[in-house]
Formats: sequence, structure tokens, C-alpha cells
Amino acid sequence: MLLFVYNAPMNPISLFCKSREFKEQLELLRPRLYRLAFSWTQDHAMSDDLTQEALVKALKNSRQLRDSKKLDSWTFGILHNCYRDSFRKQKPLDNIDDFDFADEHQPDTDYEHNSITLAVRKAVHSLPGNQREIVTLVDLESFSYADVAQILDIPIGTVMSRLCRARKALTHKLLHYSDKMEKTVALRRIK
Repeated sequence: MLLFVYNAPMNPISLFCKSREFKEQLELLRPRLYRLAFSWTQDHAMSDDLTQEALVKALKNSRQLRDSKKLDSWTFGILHNCYRDSFRKQKPLDNIDDFDFADEHQPDTDYEHNSITLAVRKAVHSLPGNQREIVTLVDLESFSYADVAQILDIPIGTVMSRLCRARKALTHKLLHYSDKMEKTVALRRIK
């Protein structure tokens, strides 16, 4: 006698990960992953693709995470690897400095704030890739030096020296904005 059992359709995410808590934590990381990917690529579609790829890989490899407290740095490490892999596959891109990021639809009162934001974005994007990665992880995402070293798989001393060089370069590039920034933007120093 054959017995047939009907199983309800399975959610594809459930195939990769049985823990609801893990899935919820990953979903909470999505905006931060996207923001970091965008700061690295300056491209919305590519950032979305990188974020999606990182989340899928995190779900597929959830058993590799040994310490749940390190979910953030583990997932950001996956994002970094996805970014490196996609960068290797890409053809040379247009120079970001050739584009104007000014938004014409902003009210006149926001012009100064937007110009400062634009200058900071351009300055960060003009940094070499390895410095840009570190400065965004430390100053934008608030990761510790040790976490950044783990995410990028480099020594902590390298993190510190690259961060120092990146901050010096940013200071030099944004020096003429310093008076305006003090009035409009509250900068914070992390670690």
C-alpha cells in the first residue's frame, strides 16, 4: 500500500536556513549592506545586485558562521568578496569625476548641504579602492579595526595605516569646506 503525503510549497529561503531569527537578522542588515555597496560602487543597480548576492551567499552558508555575535562582520566580509569578484569581471568603468551628481530638484535652501555632500562623496570615491573600503567600513558603518581586518582579511596594522592615509587625503581634499561643514554637518570621529 502506497501512502502519499502532501507537503505545502516550501519557501526558497527556508531551504537555505531553518532559523527564523537568522533570516530576520539578515533582513535587518540589508539597508546597511546596500549603503556600503553603494558607497563603494556609486551605482544603484550594482549595489542592489551585490547586496542580494551577499544575502543569498549568507543564507546558503549560514552553517559556516561559528559565532552569531559576528554576523555583521561575517556578512560584510561576504559583501566585500562579492564586490571583489564583480570588480574582477567588469570592464573598465567611466571615471566618476566626469559626472555631475547635483540634483536639480532640490530647493535652493539645500544647495549648500548638497554641495558638501557631493564633495564628500567625490572625495571618498577618489580614494584608492583599498582605502575607500576601509574608511567606509570604519567611519560609515562603525566597525572596529579588528572587525574590518576580519572582513577584508588583512592585518589590523594595514587597516590602521590605510585608514590614516585615507583620512589625511580626505582632509586635504575637503579643507576648503571645513567652515561650511562645521555649520551644516556634525562629523563624528570613530575609534
